[in-house]
Amino acid sequence: MMKLRELEEMLQSLSAFDKPNLLLEQYATSPHIASRMLHVAQTQYDDIEDRTVADLGAGCGILSIGASLLGASHVIGFEIDPSALAIFSENCEELEAEVDLICCDIIKYLPGKFEGFFDTVIMNPPFGTKHNTGMDVKFLEIASKLTKTTIYSLHKSSTRAHILQKGRYLGFKSEVLAELRFDLPHTYKFHKKKSVDVEVDFIRFSKKR
Repeated sequence: MMKLRELEEMLQSLSAFDKPNLLLEQYATSPHIASRMLHVAQTQYDDIEDRTVADLGAGCGILSIGASLLGASHVIGFEIDPSALAIFSENCEELEAEVDLICCDIIKYLPGKFEGFFDTVIMNPPFGTKHNTGMDVKFLEIASKLTKTTIYSLHKSSTRAHILQKGRYLGFKSEVLAELRFDLPHTYKFHKKKSVDVEVDFIRFSKKR
């Protein structure tokens, strides 16, 4: 089992967005947060190694690649933005990670043939602000159709009650594993500060038996 520090150091070598897309709410998941999400999923719940894993809104691939490094049997990253996928592909080559990349709008085209295909879904979905109201919930709904067992996801702490209720409605036990501070750097023109810390919940959704 790869140690947490080793995993984080490897993920730090990956490239992030060249020109983030505001409409897609593109903010890169930091190596610090990504490594801890994946390490907890594996060491505490055995949900990565030898599992089929989906990464929704994969961006430049940090969660997908991290899952591959931790021994997932099959990883597929779904991303709508071709420019992000180009960086994703380069990142896979950088760390020799075995990940399948699919360019698609997950809201329109999933689950399709992937319904119930994956053991685990990991994601850092859009938080549903600006032009994407409710997108975080739509991602969760899609994830619930893809997984056989478990979803790991990041959501704004301010939406906790709503997200946990939605998870229960979809047939999952919902548990906040950690409260994190997601550092959003000055990325878009409307940003006034160098960076802003957003309070984020790391949530595990496990399918009820």
